[in-house]
This record gives sequence, structure tokens and C-alpha cells, in this order.
Amino acid sequence: MMNSVDLSRTDLNLLALFEVVLEEGHVGRAAQRMHVTPSAVSHGLGRLRLLLNDPLFLKTPKGVVPTARATELAGAIADVLARARSVISSAEPFDAARSTRRFVLGAPDGVSAVLLPPLLARIRKDAPQIAISVRQLLPDAGESSPERAWRSAFTQLEARAMDVAILPVSDFPARFQARLLYEEDFVVVARAGHPLAKASTLDCYCEAQHLVVSHAGDASGFVDEVLLRQGRSRRIALTVPNFMFALAAVADSELVTAVPRRFAAVHAQRFGLVTLEPPLALGSFRLSAVAPQVALMDAGLAWLYAALEQTPLARPRGRGRK
Repeated sequence: MMNSVDLSRTDLNLLALFEVVLEEGHVGRAAQRMHVTPSAVSHGLGRLRLLLNDPLFLKTPKGVVPTARATELAGAIADVLARARSVISSAEPFDAARSTRRFVLGAPDGVSAVLLPPLLARIRKDAPQIAISVRQLLPDAGESSPERAWRSAFTQLEARAMDVAILPVSDFPARFQARLLYEEDFVVVARAGHPLAKASTLDCYCEAQHLVVSHAGDASGFVDEVLLRQGRSRRIALTVPNFMFALAAVADSELVTAVPRRFAAVHAQRFGLVTLEPPLALGSFRLSAVAPQVALMDAGLAWLYAALEQTPLARPRGRGRK
């Protein structure tokens, strides 16, 4: 077993001194850069030599050069200093205008495609150096209850694998905080000139060729459950793993598909698609920003949480054909 090192007698400033002398290659220049005297640098190097049991720097007519041991230690010392600086900088008051933090946002693809454009516009204006990573969230297979279907998302939040999740659930464990962002329902999209656009009856809808968004490739969806309750069925001609792929596939085919209303409002037009009201009620759901209560003590995360809540979203199109 290795003997533990008593860090209480180790001065972190000595590692910073090592870094500056290594970069400058000269005691006098290192002293100027650190705003101390050359004798103070020499004294610090003496302490560091005793600590690391090596001469570290050898004098030359032009300054100093590192020993083989100093060259070997350079990378490890730089890593220690980088980590220490990161810890200290994270303790500074959060300033969105100056922050260079990266936040991880988790959401289903039909949700992130709605939230990202206005969120990024706000970041460009108020926090231009902040970066966002988006993690696509998928419901757990085989779970019918919304709260159980998104259990893995809560696990990822608690493990800090992501900072905020946007979830279509209304019941949350008490250790999480949730804020309603918007309510959503479904519309049907089809290519311009599709027969369904002229006669959007339930019979015509059931006779059409349908596309289902399913990451697992299941040839059935929530629409089929609604139809079954009315004694009806439809033909699933294609499944795709995400909503954006669905729009592209529908644009060049006779297929129709159900997508979230706000998602259609933002993206359907660019694919030349028309938006139709479904001939039967497909239900609605609420989308909330979710984060652990304890995590929101982080001022940066609290800023992101508020930014999501205040992000202006595209207004969903009204009832009727578009």
C-alpha cells in the first residue's frame, strides 16, 4: 500500500511557479511575470526541489533548462493546475454574459426541435459563449405509464449526466422541481395535394397509408390505441426513428403521420407539408422542464432553467387545415 502524502504542508503556488519557470526558461522573466523578486523565485524553486527530490532546472548562460524529471512531471503538473483552476472558477458568481459553460439538455426529438431555435437565439444575445449539448430522450420500452416510461431520464438527472430534462409527465418525485413549459397535442401532416387534405374524414384517414415514429420500429402507436377503441384500424406502411425524419419521408410520398402541433408549426412548412386536424381526438399532454432540487442551487443551472421557462415558443396553428 502506498504511503499517503501530507498535502497540508504542500504549497500549490510552488506548482504554479514550476509552470511559469518552465514556460519562461528564465528566473528573472518568471519573477517579472509573477510580480515577485528573482530571489523569491529561487527560494521557491529550492523548496520545490526538496519536495520533488530533483534539481528540476539547470542554469545555462541563457537562463534555465528543465531536467529529464521536470520534463516528465510537466504534463501531470499542468493537469493538476488546470483542475484546480476549474474548481476555483466554478465557485465564482455565475455571469451568463461571460460564462463558457456547457449545459446538457435532454428531450424527445419532437420537443428539442421546438425549444432549441428560440433558446439558441436567446443564448446568442445574452450568453454568447455558453454551449448546449442535446441528449435525445426515449421512453423505456414496454411501459404504459408516462411516469414509469421516463424513469431512466430521472436517473440520468440524478447522476448529473444531464442538467435539465424536458418530459411529457405530470407526476414527479418530490426531490425534483418541474416547471410547465407548454401544452401540446397532435396534428396530421401530409404532402400538399394529398387526397386527405381534400377529405379529412375518419374513413379517408383510416384508408390512407400511415407512417409511425418509433425508435424501436414498432408497427403500432398511440393512434392505433385510439382507433381500436372506436373499432377502427389503419395500415402502417413505414416506421422511422424520429419526427424530423418523418417529415422528410412524408414530403416525398403518399404517407401521412401524426406529429406534435408546435413541431409542425415550426418545421412542416419547410418540407412543403400541409397541417390537418385529425378526424378523431388524439389527446394532449404537458411538457415540463425537470431538474433535481439540489442541482438548482447552482446559479448557472438556475439560469438555464429560467431561460427555458421564459423562451418564447412558436404559436401553434389554430384549428383547421393549413
